[in-house]
Amino acid sequence: MGSGLGSLGRPNSIVRQFNFWDDRYEGRRLFAELLGTFFLVLVAAGAGMVNARFGGHAVPGAARVVAPALMVMAIILFMGTVSGAHLNPVVSTAFALRGDFPWRRVPAYVVAQFAGGVLATLLLWALIGRHGSAGLTLPGPGIPVPIAMVWELVLTTGLVSVILGTASGAQQVGAFAAIGVGSYIALAGLWGAPVSGASMNPARSLGPALVLGDWHAWWAYLVGPAAGAALAVGIAQILRGPGGGMHGRQAAQGTIGLLWEPGYRDQWPAAPPSGQPPVTQPQAPTAAGPTAAGPTEEPMEPGHG
Repeated sequence: MGSGLGSLGRPNSIVRQFNFWDDRYEGRRLFAELLGTFFLVLVAAGAGMVNARFGGHAVPGAARVVAPALMVMAIILFMGTVSGAHLNPVVSTAFALRGDFPWRRVPAYVVAQFAGGVLATLLLWALIGRHGSAGLTLPGPGIPVPIAMVWELVLTTGLVSVILGTASGAQQVGAFAAIGVGSYIALAGLWGAPVSGASMNPARSLGPALVLGDWHAWWAYLVGPAAGAALAVGIAQILRGPGGGMHGRQAAQGTIGLLWEPGYRDQWPAAPPSGQPPVTQPQAPTAAGPTAAGPTEEPMEPGHG
């Protein structure tokens, strides 16, 4: 056990690495989800409202679907290490189904995400008024609600598959996951938005519906994404086996308190919190093999993420 602790190079690392109940920074995580979803809905709903406010030609159609994708990329890069940057109730649920995220945290994440969507809608209405569909996600002209629901199911299956895949330790893409996720959202929007709006996110669709009190077609934007996320979890199981690996957990939960601590200029092992014993970094392995402190990386095995 001492060898394992030394190899990971941080106090209580074995416990913390596998501890889903460590909620020391839960307030920061929830604020990050609220803030991130706020910015996402501000762009996703605001693009159409601004376009309607200024005559219908101010924001081109392609820009209206690409802007949310770029915002998601930015959010993942600037706060993904705090909360995992789910920004979407079905993403939180998918991570929990994979075993990468504790079910206990899911309800609070979902509430924070819906709160962000509601606040974004209220701000838009306060600043520019209610224009166009007022931020609602609706089926395209002549599209029955059940068709829109199936469309959302298919689009969300692809989105959550990309999220789970880029979070997996098998991919080892790290921050480049933002590019994969953002690219998928842009591509799905470019060809799928005319049919259903390409929401793929109940917080984005139902947040404005909560404010407006307009529940037309609301169930399509809840059932479709939820079913698509569940299907994506099944696909991930077929492709990579069970989740729960170290990389998948870090992507889903963030690394705050694990790889870094708020307020410290250096990484935690170099400046541990008060009361913690100083920790020395493990030496690099030599040509003869790992040092006595143990291996410096977790070996890749099937099912890691």
